Amino acid sequence: MLAATAMLAGCNAGAGTGTNTEGGTDPDAGSATSGGATGASDETVRIGLVAEPASLDFTTTDGAAIPQLLLDNVYETLVTVDMASGDIVGALAEEWEVSDDRLTYTFHLKDGVTFSDGAEFTAEDAKFSLERVKSDAWTTSLKAQLDVIDTVEAPDASTVVVTLAQPSNRFLYALTTRVGAMFDTEGTDNLAEDAIGTGPYLFKDWQRGSMITLERNPDYHGEAPHFAGVEMHYFKDANALNNAMLTDAIDVVSTVQAPESLVEFEGGDYQIVEGTTNGEVVLSMNQSEGAPLSDLKLRQAVRHAIDHQTLMDTCWAGRGTLIGTMAPPTDPWYEDRTGDYPFDLDKAKALVAEAGGEGTALRLRIPTLPYAVSCGTVVESMLEEAGFDVTVDELEFPSAWLETVFTNKDFDMSIVAHVEPRDMANVFGNPEYYTTYGTPEIQELFEAADTGTEEEQVAKMKEAGALISEDAAADFLFLLPNLMVADPDITGLPENAIKESFDLAELGRG
Repeated sequence: MLAATAMLAGCNAGAGTGTNTEGGTDPDAGSATSGGATGASDETVRIGLVAEPASLDFTTTDGAAIPQLLLDNVYETLVTVDMASGDIVGALAEEWEVSDDRLTYTFHLKDGVTFSDGAEFTAEDAKFSLERVKSDAWTTSLKAQLDVIDTVEAPDASTVVVTLAQPSNRFLYALTTRVGAMFDTEGTDNLAEDAIGTGPYLFKDWQRGSMITLERNPDYHGEAPHFAGVEMHYFKDANALNNAMLTDAIDVVSTVQAPESLVEFEGGDYQIVEGTTNGEVVLSMNQSEGAPLSDLKLRQAVRHAIDHQTLMDTCWAGRGTLIGTMAPPTDPWYEDRTGDYPFDLDKAKALVAEAGGEGTALRLRIPTLPYAVSCGTVVESMLEEAGFDVTVDELEFPSAWLETVFTNKDFDMSIVAHVEPRDMANVFGNPEYYTTYGTPEIQELFEAADTGTEEEQVAKMKEAGALISEDAAADFLFLLPNLMVADPDITGLPENAIKESFDLAELGRG
C-alpha cells in the first residue's frame, strides 16, 4: 500500500490490518461484541500479537505492526472509518466541505485537542503533517497516496484547506490511514522511539522482543477508554501465543496463528470471534528483467499449479476466503476471480514445457510469520509437481524480509499478507514496488479510477483487478480470516479487521 502500500508492507495481519467517493458503505463492518469502552477502570488489558514492530516510526519504516499499534490509539487522523457503517466520519476534523470541482477540501478542526506533550493541536500542525508526507522526511512508498495534494493552507487555527492537483477518489480515504496521522510540529525528532499524539493512549514503554505498553491519556479530548493500560505482548510462536491465553497470561489473542488450534478454546470459558480482513495472502512473483518469472508462461504455470482450496485447507485449516484477486469482498470493486486460473496440473506442466522451463530454479523467500511458513511448504510441493525446482528460504521478519525482499528485490517469489485497506493500486501500480508490476496500462486504469466518478471508479478498479489477474502479476492464495480469542467478558472486539489500526479505546469489560 503504499503504494505502494508500501504499503505493504502491510504484512502484519494475520500476522500480523461509506457512502463517499472512495466506495460504498460496508454494512458488514462492526464489532463482534457491542458496548466498547464501558467507563474508566484501573485495569490493564493484555493482548497477544505476532509481528512486533521494527520501529515506532511508520514514516520511515514499513510494516503493518506499527499503525496497528499506534494509529487511532496514539496518533489520530482528521477523518476515520466508522466500523459500524463503513462510512468516513470526522475525527480531529468535526466536519468538512468539498468544492463542486472536487479539488478543495475544507476541514474544520475540533476544539480543545492537545498533544501528549501538552501542545495544542491547531491547523498549523495539520498543515505540517500533510506537507511532511510529501517531503523527504517520509521515505515509505505509502507517501505516494498524498502526491495528489497541491497546497495546504491554515487560514486560522481551526481551519485547514487542502487543494488537490486533480480530483481524487482515494484522497479522503487515504487520510484515514497512516499517511493521515497528525503530528506535533515540535514532536517528530525521535519518532522511532517515542510517539507524541492526540489519541486516547500514550506510549509508555517498549521491552523489545517482548512487550509494548500504552497508558490512558488523562487529557484526551474524547471519552476516556475503559482500560487504564494496554500491554501488547508479542509472540513469534503460535503455540506460545495460545498457551499464554490458556494460562491466563493474556486476555485477548488478536490474531490466531494456528487456526487448527481453535478446538482448544471451543467449549471453554472463552469467546471466539471469526470474521474477515483486508489481508490478501499474496504469492508475489519477481518480474524484473532477467528474472525467471519475467516469462508470462511461467507465471501462468505457477497459478495453474496451485490448488488453492487444498492449500488453504492444509496450511490454514480451511479458514479464510478464496478470492483470486487483490480486493476483499468488503471493497466496492471486488469480483470473484478464482476462475481465471483454475487448478490444472497438466496445463501448468504444458506451460512450463512451452517456455522451456523444466527444472527452473525458484527461490521462495518468505517471512518468519506462521501463515507464510505454513503455506510456503505447500506452495513448494505444488510447484515442484509442475516442474519447478523450488528452494524455500525463511527470512526473519520484519528486518531481514524487508531488506532482502521488499527493498532489494532479491527473490523470485514470496508470500506475505497485504492488510492495508484498498491497496490494489499501491501494490500493483508502481513498477519500483517489490511486486515489480506497475505497467503503463495498469497505471492508466488506476488514474482513471481515481479521477472519475464513483461509478467510473468501481468500473475501472474492476478492470484493473481483471488485468492484474490475467497477467498473472501475482497469485492470490486466500484472504485471511479475522480470528480472535478473548475472555468472555471483553467487549468491543472487531468482527471484521478492515482498518490498519486495532482500536484499543473500543475495548471494555462487560
